[in-house]
This record gives sequence, structure tokens and C-alpha cells, in this order.
Amino acid sequence: MSVFPNPDDTGLTTGALARRLGVAPTTLRSWDRRYGIGPAVRADGRHRRWRPDDVAVLETMCRLTSSGVPPADAARAAKAGVLPPPAEPAEAVAGRPAGAGGPLPLGGDVRQECRGLARAAVRLDAPAVAEQLATAVERHGLTVAWHEVMVPTLHAVGRKWASSGDRYVEVEHLLSWHVSTALRRATRPVATADAAGRPGPVVLACVPGEQHSLPLEALNAGLGRLGVPTRMFGAAMPVEALTAAVQRLGPVAVVLWAQARSTASLPLARHVAETRWGVTGARRAPAVVLGGPGWAGRPSPGLPRPTGLDDALTMLAGAYGT
Repeated sequence: MSVFPNPDDTGLTTGALARRLGVAPTTLRSWDRRYGIGPAVRADGRHRRWRPDDVAVLETMCRLTSSGVPPADAARAAKAGVLPPPAEPAEAVAGRPAGAGGPLPLGGDVRQECRGLARAAVRLDAPAVAEQLATAVERHGLTVAWHEVMVPTLHAVGRKWASSGDRYVEVEHLLSWHVSTALRRATRPVATADAAGRPGPVVLACVPGEQHSLPLEALNAGLGRLGVPTRMFGAAMPVEALTAAVQRLGPVAVVLWAQARSTASLPLARHVAETRWGVTGARRAPAVVLGGPGWAGRPSPGLPRPTGLDDALTMLAGAYGT
């Protein structure tokens, strides 16, 4: 069914069309400026209004760029009315690694924003990815945007990468970088209080050998919004450096993130929990919190393991006293 139910409709605005296609408005303007892919009608000579024929050209442009066609070539084909090639025969698909090509495997129960974000990521459309992530955080808040927009899309890219013979690595890298950027922009750094008796900050670090720091970045942003000071050390923190940081900072808690079982080390966690600081007779030690699926199935008395971002935020905010 047409998106223009009324023949006299003046057409879609750039913003409305961008949301429908899963691109940034700046991308549409860039395509218009560079390749002449623009609206045939401009209301009052100023405001863009995209009619059905304009939308059809842009839909073709998006399909072609999503399949890997360079934008300039895609624009020429779209304006010439050349559609993407038909689906490959079953025997050709059968001889290719599972999952190669096609949309990301998001499933049917995800937010609409995930689909737009996935389309933009597959096209390597950085402006659209950045804009949709920022909009998700602004519209839904940090924790909902993380759980219901960022994580499902990241998981879909990971599944596509794993099932397609090392394809889509560039999509995963681009999306991860922009998710990290969005989380950092949502972070509100909090100064550590100087008042006597106030607890130190929360230290966030990935265990040695662990490179997956995005969940810690989400936790760091969430704690900042709750007024909890943090020190974020990111991926693969060496043991000696972690011990030195704990002794210097006197943190109220240390979060150790392990994505994989191969990096999760209970001896390391206990070593950090036994690291002390302060004057003789009043020495203290941090609470150690285990984060990530790498710790699953390992008994860890005295080392709490939150079930997700919300649980971790509640636990750590309580430890700090906010």
C-alpha cells in the first residue's frame, strides 16, 4: 500500500522519509547534493517533499548500497530505474556459507529502531548509525536504548559474522565504534567527593585478555547518570596495573568484566578483593563485582554477580550510597 493515501498529499518530509528508510537526513541531503537523488517537488521553493517516485528511487538506492554497490554506481542505477538483481537460485545459495548476504537476523520481536539501525550499519552509513543511536538514547533513556536497541543489533551482527565466513567484520567494527561513541557521549563524569568517610569511586576494568568493553562502557555511562563516580580502565587491564589502581584510588567497588570463560579468573578476582589500602588499623578492601557471561557456572562466594545492567546499577549505586 502506498505511503501516500491521498493523491493531493504534498509528500513526505526529509525527516519522515529518513526514518522510514533507516538513514540519516544528512545522508539524503548528501545524496541529493552529490548524485542528484533529490525530491522533484519542493514546497514553497524551500522545503523538500518526497513524492512516491522519489521514494522509489531512494529505496532502490538503499537496496543497492546495502548489497555493497558503491554509492555513485547505486545512484546511477537507481535514477535509471535499474532494480537490484533477482534472488539467487537455491543451488547457488546452498553452496555459500550460511547467512552470507541478506538482512541481519534480528527476529520479529525487536524494536523498530533495531531494523533501521541494522540497515544503516550494513550500508556502512556512519551518519545514520550515529543519529539513530543518539535518538534512541534521547527517546528511551540509556538502559532501554542499551538493552533493546544496541544489544539486539550488535548480537545480530555477531550472528551474521559467525555464520557467513568472516563477512560483515566491517559492519561489526563500524557499529561497535559508534555504539561506544554514543555511550561516551551519554556519560556524565562525576567528581569523587573529598569529604572524610565518603567512599571512593567504582573501578571498571576488563580482566587480562578480555577485549569486549562495550558492556562496561554502558555501565560507566549509567553510573555517571546516577551520580556515582567511576574510573573506567577498559579492555585487558594488566593485573599489576589493576592492583596499583585499587591501592591508589581506594574504590568502593571493582567491577571485573569477562565475556569468555577463558578470560574469567577467580584467583584474580580474589586477589583484587584482598587488596587493601589505608593506614594501619583502618585498612579497607573493595567489594569485587563479577560482570559478564564468562563467570557463569563458577561458584564465587562473596563475589556478587549482577544479572544485567539494571541489577549492576542498583547494586553499585547502593554500595556508593546514592
